[in-house]
Amino acid sequence: MSCYFRHIKGILNEAGIEVTPGNKKEIDQAIHQIVEVAYKDCPHTWKKLRQQIIGDEQKKQDLVRRLQDALR
Repeated sequence: MSCYFRHIKGILNEAGIEVTPGNKKEIDQAIHQIVEVAYKDCPHTWKKLRQQIIGDEQKKQDLVRRLQDALR
């Protein structure tokens, strides 16, 4: 799994997203796109998630919604 997935398990659960070997790349790409970081730059993606989204309930809910939309 991506380096930050274990840290956002609650967000993924809230979005109703179950990470499997078959969909983890698609989820990872969606998250990178949402936080506007080039794909596979895991440390930078986690940094943005941690600093800008996880501590802000409004931004966290927006991330949940955007993940749900991206993975439909």
